[in-house]
Parts: sequence; structure tokens; C-alpha cells
Amino acid sequence: STIQWQPKKFEEPKKVRQPYPAGADQPETHMTMINWLLNDRPLTPVEEITVTVLDHLLMGTSSAILRKTLMESGLGDAITGGGLMSELMQGTFSVGLKGVAPENVDKVEELIIETLNKVTEEGFSEDAIAASMNTIEFDMREFNTGSFPKGLSLMLGSMREWIYDRSPTEALKFEEPLNELKASIAESGSKVFQDMIREFMLENNHRTTIEMYPSKTLEEEQLKAERERLLKIKESLSEEQLQAIIDKTITLKKLQAAEDPPEARATIPKLDLSDLKREVTEYPIEVIENEADSGVTFVKHELGSTSGIAYANLAVDVSGLPLEDVPLLPLFTRIMMETGAGDLDSVALSRKIGMHTGGVSVSAMLSEANKEGQPEGVVGTGEYLLSKILISGKSTADKIDELFSIFDLILRDANLDAKSKIIEILREARSEKESTVQGSGHAIANARIRSRYNVMGYINEKMSGVSSLDTVKALLKQAEDDFPSLLARLENIRNTILDNNTCRNGMILDITGDSAVFEKIQPSVEKFLNQLPGDSDGAKLQNFYILPHPWAKQAKDEMVANAPLADEGFVVPTQVSYVGKGGRLYSEGERVSGSTAVVSRYLGTGYMWDNVRVIGGAYGGFCQFQPRDGVFSFLSYRDPNLAGTIDVYDGASGALMKSVEEMEKDPEALATAIIGAIADMDGALSPDQKGSVAFKRWLARESPEQRQRYRDEVLNTKPSDFKEFAERLKALKDPSSAVVSSKSAFENAAKSGKAFALKDVM
Repeated sequence: STIQWQPKKFEEPKKVRQPYPAGADQPETHMTMINWLLNDRPLTPVEEITVTVLDHLLMGTSSAILRKTLMESGLGDAITGGGLMSELMQGTFSVGLKGVAPENVDKVEELIIETLNKVTEEGFSEDAIAASMNTIEFDMREFNTGSFPKGLSLMLGSMREWIYDRSPTEALKFEEPLNELKASIAESGSKVFQDMIREFMLENNHRTTIEMYPSKTLEEEQLKAERERLLKIKESLSEEQLQAIIDKTITLKKLQAAEDPPEARATIPKLDLSDLKREVTEYPIEVIENEADSGVTFVKHELGSTSGIAYANLAVDVSGLPLEDVPLLPLFTRIMMETGAGDLDSVALSRKIGMHTGGVSVSAMLSEANKEGQPEGVVGTGEYLLSKILISGKSTADKIDELFSIFDLILRDANLDAKSKIIEILREARSEKESTVQGSGHAIANARIRSRYNVMGYINEKMSGVSSLDTVKALLKQAEDDFPSLLARLENIRNTILDNNTCRNGMILDITGDSAVFEKIQPSVEKFLNQLPGDSDGAKLQNFYILPHPWAKQAKDEMVANAPLADEGFVVPTQVSYVGKGGRLYSEGERVSGSTAVVSRYLGTGYMWDNVRVIGGAYGGFCQFQPRDGVFSFLSYRDPNLAGTIDVYDGASGALMKSVEEMEKDPEALATAIIGAIADMDGALSPDQKGSVAFKRWLARESPEQRQRYRDEVLNTKPSDFKEFAERLKALKDPSSAVVSSKSAFENAAKSGKAFALKDVM
């Protein structure tokens, strides 16, 4: 390999200060981060596992010592830096805070060094080490890559060593070094981690502290400097040189827009339509209502093998909450995990989870449902849905009682009265949401667009979209100025969802496992269900498949004022844009064919890729269509353009219409589009994902017949389906835009006739 080792040669740590662009009304807070180059020699396999466990001990959970100390210090709003980065030949470790007052910048570095010194002197507790060791070992043995192919994951894991002339298989082996680490811990406890902190961090001067300070003029200064630099270059060129650049640009755009020749495409291995499976893959599901006379519904997914692991979800209904408290659910679910519960403080709870399980999480879930008696495959109103808090976790079968005890504990007894911790959570959430708007503006734009057309889209946006940032800011102010009133709202949420008369009727226990797992855990399941809160013979909730959800009417009323059909621009300090535009492709009650999946994907991977990414220079250009709500949206990611990208969107229907003739002349192009759509539908799934897919299908009351019909329509897509889609796209109903960009970009767009109602986000 030609990659050379970079020696750790700093005689003393370095400090660097750089500005970052800030909005006019943005708080003048700093960001600071310490970065170490850890090693200038190859790590042994034992050292590689040790540093991974050490990273988890320091940063892996909200109660990890370094992360916890920084967040509780009040010196900043959120963690920055991801801790260990070991994918390259030499590892690095980075940690810091953002949202730091200028006078506290030096204190952050001092606190980090002080905390590391303390750990080096005192070591980690046995419980902390056991929790981190179990978590890392569980992950390595489970090797759950989700929908990412395991073979590809193994290949990338081996390449991490192979590209540096090291053994491609050593990186995949963990049994021997893991056992060596366990033996070392058994002999000397925390010493192996203390020694590593001392060698790689405290006694390592090859460290850089980066401080970023706000500048309200930086964006304008950079744009001005770029204009002046380009003007200077232009003035230095002759007419012939300028014309040569123009000619080369024209040639480049032609090359970018040109299709690959057939002989080039023929060199790529490909599937034929005959290779595709025509039947939908169905996953096992058994639904047992009132399991063990508990009043709770038990849903089982028995797979061939889950390696002795049980994947469990407890769904708890939240439909009794008022709509104005729904935006608090993301905060409530974080509190369930991060403030401690019962007799356990946050650290003890985190360690209990780490020691006995493969992980526990809590989230809010909305699932749109097919209205009873309504034909399947038609666009719904979004009024028929299920709303749940989902407590999820996994453990080996012999640890299921521990997993269930954690579920019960955080459901009943999460500490809602932890004022300082809740303020910390809200500050971190505010910082994270601001970062999301700046770094994932395409998701923000898409959520905002969909909130204008559909009740479920509106509620989702309230919980996680750009409007949720205002909610978090308001909740933070309430927590700081009047915590008892916020506490009352949180207590009302818990009292409502655990209403003794109705809560069990709205509970569902969903478990994925193999036959041996289910045989072993059945007694524990029955015990757990019968000790859950609520009356096993209580009242029934409304039938959500017959009646609109209780939130639906108020949400529809609010949409008129809060989610108008308007072109909105969200102003942030940025040098790129996230451009979204969408509308109704299908109206409520219209039936949607599976062919739309083929056409939508073809449009995204062809026209959008070529014109927004390749020619336009954006990092990403894609489109989304959701059959359930009938809404189609165009999106771009880190886009240097704004008005021009909207013009590309407006030209999509014409380009799609032209492709109809190509499809009729070239059946292979149509087959390729169909194969791509099937690939999206047939991705590899881990055991827990198979159970999750079956569970969500059941919740939605989606029939196997509808799934097969949809797949058949995908496989039987014709050129005429592309034509129909293009015609609908041309006549897109109630179109509107949502864009995240800079003030200057919106000003330039307005000059091109693209005006937006602007809102400053920061």
C-alpha cells in the first residue's frame, strides 16, 4: 500500500479557530471539539476490540461517563464529534460541544481532560464494563445488518484491513481477541481501559482543538470573494479562451445528458424479468387476542431461526391524548429512556439494559389503516390511523424476563420530575433539530409538503418536521420558567395512556423468534401480560378501522391555518439548497396501480439523477410517491441551484412523455425499470425486520391479495402506464413547494420569478 503512517509528532496540542456562518437572529454561540490521532502503529486485534469497548464506555449511551459529564455540565447544548472513528488505517477520537457561550469554550476542553484523568485514576465500575461488554458482544454475535446485505457488509469489513496490506480475514474474527479481553478484565478489572486512555489520549500530544465561532457576515463575505475571484479570472482570459470554456461546457452537458451506448450497457451483468419471483414474500404471523386472559393482543412471528434471540415490541395506545400534547411525544419517549425509572437512576437503568439485553428503545408510531369496507389500494384521507408508543427491545431467550421487567419499569415509573435532565434533553433536541434543518433539509421539505395534503402527514410534521423546532423551543422555555406546568402535561400523558379502564385493550405485544425461543419464553409472556397496568376486562377503545381517529377533525381544522398550500422558504445559514416541490398525483378515493412504483423510480434514477445531480451539481436528486396519500414530491439534496431545480421539476412530465416512445421501441429499458422497482420491494431483511414488516401489514389491515395484486401490476407495467403517469404529473393538483436555503439564494430565486413566503429557522 502507498498509504504511509502519519507519526504522532506534535510537541504540544494545537488550537485552531475558524468562523462559521450564522443567521442574523441566531444566538452567538461557539462550537468546540478536541480531536486525537490515536495510533501511529498497527493495533493488535485485542487492542481494536478494547478501543471499541472503551468508546462505548466513554460515549456509547446517554449515561456513558464522558457524554454524561459534558451534557450535565451546562457548558453547551449538544455533543459534537462521534467519538471513535476506526475505519481508516489510523484511528481518531473526537468529542466536544456545540451551543457553547464564548466564555465557556476553554472550560469544555478542561472538562474533557479532567474527566479522562478521573477515569484513569478511578477506573470504570464493574457494572459499566459488564454493560458495555455485553452490548458490543451482542452486536458482534447478532451481526444484524438490517436491509444492508450481510455479504457486502462482510466484504467492507475485510476491505478495512485489506486495503492497507493486512489480512482480509483477521478483521472479521472476534472470538479469540474478545476472550483475551475478558481474561484481562477478569484479572485486572478496568486497568486495560485506564492504560489505553493514558497512552492514546492523556499522554498523546497529537491533538487538535477546533473552535468554531459565529460570523453573521461570513456567508456574504464568501459570496463576494467568490464573485471577485471569478471576475478576476474572467478578466484575465481572452475572447478565444472564454469561447473555449463555453464550448467545453456545452460538450460536457451533452455528455452528461447522453445515454450510455447499448454495447456499454451490455457489459454489465443483468437479470431478466423471467428471473424475478412473481409471488409476494409473506412472513409468518399469528394473532392471539386476549392472550392468557390478559386483555392484551399477542402477535407472534415464528421464523426458521433467530439465533436464540427474541425481538419484542410493546405497543401502547395514545389516542386518548389531546392533539396539542402530541408534539410532546418525542420528548416523553426520550424521558422514558434517559431520566431513570423507579429506584434506578439514569446510569443504573442504562447499565441494566446493557448488561441483560441487546438494546431497548422507545418511539412514537403512527400507522395509517385501511378503512373497513373501503376497497384496498385507493388513496385514503389519513383520518384512519393507529397511534402508539412502541417500546422495542431484544434479548436472548434466557434473558426475556429482564427485558420484560425493563419494559414494565419504564412504562410505569419513568422519572418525569427530572427537571435538569429534561432541560438538557430539550437543549440537545433544539440543537439536533437545527442541525437537521441545515444538514437534512430535503427530509424537512418533504415532511412540510406532505403536511398540506393529508391528516397523517400533518400530524407527523408536528412531531418531527420544521414546526417541531418551534415546539421544542417553547417546551424548553416552559421547562426553564414554569417546570410544574410541563410536569403536569407529562404526567397527564402517562395517566392517559395507562388509564386503568382502557389501556390493555390498546396494548399489543409483538414478538419475533424461532420455535425454540417461543417455547422457552411462553411462561414469561403470560406472566408479563398479566402484570401490565390496566384492567384485563376493561372497556374497549373505538374501532380505528371504522371511525376516524380522535385527532383527525382537529388536525383537518388546523391544517387550513398551519399547513396552507403555499410556497414556503426556510432560511438557514448555508451554501446549498434543499428544494422540494409536490402535489396530489391521485385524489382521495382513486385507485393507485403498482405501475406507479416503476415509473416513479425510473423518473428518480433517470431524469432526476441526470438533471439535478449530474448536470445540476446537487449531491442528490430524487422523487417520492406514496400510494396511500397520493402525494408525489420532487426533492434535491445539497443543491447549488434553487430556481433552476424547480424548472427541472416542471420539465419532468415532458421528459417522461418522451420516454414512452423509447419504452415502446426498447423493451429492455422497460424491463430494467421493472427490475429496479422489484429490487426495492425485495431487499434483504433481518429477522427483526421480517417481523416488523408482517406486524405493520397487519396493523394496516392490508390483505395478501392486495399485495399480490400490487406486485402483479409492477411486473406487468406497460409504456401506457408511463404515459398516464406523465399526464397526471403535468396536471399535478394543488402543487406547492418547500425549500431550505440561504437568504441570498431566495433573493436570487425571486429575481427568476420563484417567490417564497420566508421564515427564519435559526
